[in-house]
Amino acid sequence: MFEKLRRRNRGENLDLKKIKPLIKLALKEDIGSGDITSDITVPRNLRVKAVIITKEKAIIAGLSVCRMVFKLIDDRTGFVVCVREGERVGAGTVVARISGKAEDILAGERVALNFLGRLSGIATKTARFVNKSTPYGTVIMDTRKTTPGWRLLEKYAVSAGGGRNHRMGLYDGVLIKDNHLKLAAVSIGDVVAGARKSVPSEKIEVEVASISEVHEALKGKPDIIMLDNMPAGKVRKAVKIIKKADSDIVVEVSGGIKFENVETFAAAGADVISVGSLTHSVHNIDMSMEMERDEG
Repeated sequence: MFEKLRRRNRGENLDLKKIKPLIKLALKEDIGSGDITSDITVPRNLRVKAVIITKEKAIIAGLSVCRMVFKLIDDRTGFVVCVREGERVGAGTVVARISGKAEDILAGERVALNFLGRLSGIATKTARFVNKSTPYGTVIMDTRKTTPGWRLLEKYAVSAGGGRNHRMGLYDGVLIKDNHLKLAAVSIGDVVAGARKSVPSEKIEVEVASISEVHEALKGKPDIIMLDNMPAGKVRKAVKIIKKADSDIVVEVSGGIKFENVETFAAAGADVISVGSLTHSVHNIDMSMEMERDEG
């Protein structure tokens, strides 16, 4: 089945070179012309050591990003990870240890915690959905409903939580949605068949919203059929129709998926469930940093 879910540039392969400009922007946004408070209260070049602690249970994601924040301020700053990416930890866990000059660590503190808290929040939420769907063999995927500029990071966090990545952008796969079908002004089957003729090397996915549209889509022989905003009963019926026609077609369910109902849709036979809220509605994990003078 996963061959049918062909994706390029997946978030799980986080390219820090691509993330670097975003981190620099975040640092510039926060530091501006300088940290006024640290400049007037903290002795220059004071050596300190610090720990980052999670204040709640979480799946950790984004430690490499966190490290880059401090390294961009001063490459001599020490940063040691204490847990693995994707590891489940309890409240009070030390996830990283940092050493260096006080002014450098204070300058990067909030930016680092912002990245780490949000990415860990996405990973933690994803893991909850994955735990619900795994017994049914259903894959949890993200969507393009991401924070502008953060897509690589947020999709990486989904993969850290055990989810899979849908297409990275419009360039990264054929997904024929309702507006495409309206504007094409031909049958769903013809649109799908035309897409396959135009880009024979690509997997073709089409979105449908009713059982009649399922039958229409099957005429075009798509690789993936997305059932959009269908109730679980109709999803179960659609799955039977699709698998009877071609057992290799991947059935994706999307729209209105919540933690409370994801298991119902998995049990209805979905191969894939795509969940926009993994990235667009996230509880950031509360992280804190504790510092002390380095007397060593």
